[in-house]
Amino acid sequence: MSVGILRWFQVARVVVVVASLVVLRCDAECHYEGIFNFGDSNSDTGGFWSVFPEAPPPNGMTYFKRPAGRASDGRLIIDFIAERIRIPFVSPYMKSVGSDYKHGANFATLASTVLLPQTSLFVSGLSPFALPIQLNQMKYFKFQVDELYSQGSSNLPLPDIFGKSLYTFYIGQNDFTSDLDKSGIDGAKQKLPQVISQITSTIKELHGLGGRTFFVQNLAPIGCYPAFLVQLPHGDKDIDEFGCFISYNNAVVEYNNMLQDALSQTRQELPDSNVIYVDSHKALLELFQHPTSHGLKYGTIACCGNGGGSYNYNPRVFCGNTKFIDGQNLTASACEDPENYVSWDGVHITEAASKIVVDAILSGSDDFTDPPFEIGC
Repeated sequence: MSVGILRWFQVARVVVVVASLVVLRCDAECHYEGIFNFGDSNSDTGGFWSVFPEAPPPNGMTYFKRPAGRASDGRLIIDFIAERIRIPFVSPYMKSVGSDYKHGANFATLASTVLLPQTSLFVSGLSPFALPIQLNQMKYFKFQVDELYSQGSSNLPLPDIFGKSLYTFYIGQNDFTSDLDKSGIDGAKQKLPQVISQITSTIKELHGLGGRTFFVQNLAPIGCYPAFLVQLPHGDKDIDEFGCFISYNNAVVEYNNMLQDALSQTRQELPDSNVIYVDSHKALLELFQHPTSHGLKYGTIACCGNGGGSYNYNPRVFCGNTKFIDGQNLTASACEDPENYVSWDGVHITEAASKIVVDAILSGSDDFTDPPFEIGC
């Protein structure tokens, strides 16, 4: 276990001990009334599946006991953040029936990118709802709030929510990985400055709409994900002692360093705001490398998949699906104990992993956020 992670656990124990002594102070400091989220499948709570067919079982099996629009067995990082600030799970903007937007909106959709895709979903597999589109949806949402609240609409927030919310970002992974098998690492790196520029310009536009706290997660260590371990080209010397790709993870670190520098500059340009760089990469890498140190058992093996072996991932059969391939029916089914896995389906993480990541990034430790950040409730 790394020294930084160990220090976080020590801090967490102290927080638990003193929590009961500062209840009134914490209540006073829990001043975030909503979340506006921008992202891809890592934080999509049902946006994509409100437009296209619902994610099949066993998705949602742990917490919701049914598919709930999430590519996981249960809650995502965004759900645990909502719980921490004591608001309901954030409704997807694309969900027209049953949504309640009094505490913000989730603009994330599965397969979204930061940069606008150059082809359709049916050609590239990328969502049309890239970050610029999600930003436009946010602008229209604010317009509707300002316009309709005075008319007595019951499922919209107060117009002052925009200055009292967290603006969360978990997006960019698909920009990095969508053509990685064809263009290679060098090809992926060429567009990363554009990706970062789009994120920072979006933050500035949201600031113009009233946003003041921006919570930007970096990229995960994709070199440890079963799907990429199966599909990406590599040599034997490109695997580290934990079974992860060295070159791909190094490339992610380069991107994350550039993102951190860009957010630091943005912070200087918006002195009345909190622009937080969130190192979820560090927390996830620790889980993949040392799952047993955190109460888990399996790092680079997918819980919901097909094929068994080192990764239990078959790119021809996605979680919950059955296909007739090479003369036989193949089913990607779930394990019985997803609480023991980091990886849910080879591409996304389990509820158990999400909770551990949130406990880390919201601990107030400077190991995980720049500058140090704590919800305070």
